[in-house]
Order: sequence, then structure tokens, then C-alpha cells
Amino acid sequence: MIKMAKSHVPVAAGTNAGMSGKNNEDKFLVSAYQISEENNARVLCAVLCDGVGGHMAGEVASEIGVNTITQVIAESNGQQIPALLKKAVQKASEDILLHAKLNIVEDQGRSGMGSTASVALLVGNRLYTATLGDSRIYLLRGAEIHQLSKDHTWIQDALEIGLITPEQVQGHPNNHVIRRYLGSNNPPEVDERMYLSGDEEDAAAEANQGTRLKAGDSILMCSDGLSDLVNEHEIHEIVTAQG
Repeated sequence: MIKMAKSHVPVAAGTNAGMSGKNNEDKFLVSAYQISEENNARVLCAVLCDGVGGHMAGEVASEIGVNTITQVIAESNGQQIPALLKKAVQKASEDILLHAKLNIVEDQGRSGMGSTASVALLVGNRLYTATLGDSRIYLLRGAEIHQLSKDHTWIQDALEIGLITPEQVQGHPNNHVIRRYLGSNNPPEVDERMYLSGDEEDAAAEANQGTRLKAGDSILMCSDGLSDLVNEHEIHEIVTAQG
């Protein structure tokens, strides 16, 4: 694809370390492209990664994640998008795992390092997504907000099987146990389900890939640094107020 200086849609991005004193391991990269000289379709690529594993390793892993995913997409021909996103995320996981193995002698803190991954690719007005972990993608449409992605966490699994109730989530000791992440020993299962209504079966959610966005729609990507502290109603109010 051909790198462009400006996106075909408005974009805003930012990060804040907060007041906890913890290291900010969030990394993001937003890039604009044209598919080719012959195909002038415009593409926006947004990648968000949040490090897991503690120490400085999470920051390293998330940086490798955003760079590798973006590079794989940028070097593609912009075709077969779901397969492309899966390839990009799995390549990022391989790169993080390899980096950890090559540096484990010099830095024990990088052993087992990993990162979440949240990718949104907008081709014209068609949206494609891929996720690992608990960095989320939301669709804000009119007065509603939809969580398009599903968390890959112990908490999410426990909620689905009825092991815990929503009221037990806050402060639960397993609140940040991630089931899927970049840097795992085995290739991660990239999630390309997109839940437009929230109650679709998995096959229907996957078929939502490439959905057309409507005028006035907004896409929000965030790490747990936001979703842990701000509920969906508050997110919708804040984003629409910025308008």
C-alpha cells in the first residue's frame, strides 16, 4: 500500500500514565494509506497494544506489537483483509517471543513478556477488526455504544459460564488474567468476531467483518486503563461531547 500524509476520516489519539505511578505500557500507531496507484481506495490502520508481564518488558512487547502489525499491513496489497489481520497479529506474536528468547540472558525481566493487541482497519467505509486480550474496540452510533470485541480474560470466561456475577467483577483477584496475548509460546488464536448487536453467534459475529460504517459513527479503541475506570455510558458521553 502507499503511505498517505492524511487520513480520509477524522482521527484523535492519546495516552495518559494516570496517577498510579505504574509504568505506562500502552503503545499505539495510526497510519493512512491508499491501496495502490490503480486502486485509490483509502485505508486507515489503527493499532493499540498494552504490555503484560510487568517490569519494562511489557513496554517493549507493546512497541514491537504495534510496529510489526503496522508493517505487515503497510507492506500488503490491501486484499483479503481478515487473513491479512490474522497474519499481522501472529507475526507480531512471533517477533515478541523471539525477542524475549534472544534477550533472556541479558534481561530476565523479558522472559514471558507479552502484550494485548487491538487492530482496526477501515477500508473506505468498511470496518475490519482483530483483537487479543482485553484492549477493546467500541462502536458509537447515535445514542448507543456497542463493544465490538470480546475480552480474552479469566473474568470473561467466568461470566459466560456463570461462575461469577457482574457484581463480583470489581476487585476480583483474577481481574487481569489474560487468556490470549502477543508473545505466547503457541500461536495465539486471533479473534475476528465483531459483535454489532452483542448477542450474535460466533459465526455471525465473524461475518460482520467489513461492515459499512454510517455517517456519524465513531470507533473507539482503548486499553483496560480506560475500560477499568470508566463505564460504557460515561465513555459515550465523553466522546460525543467532544463531537
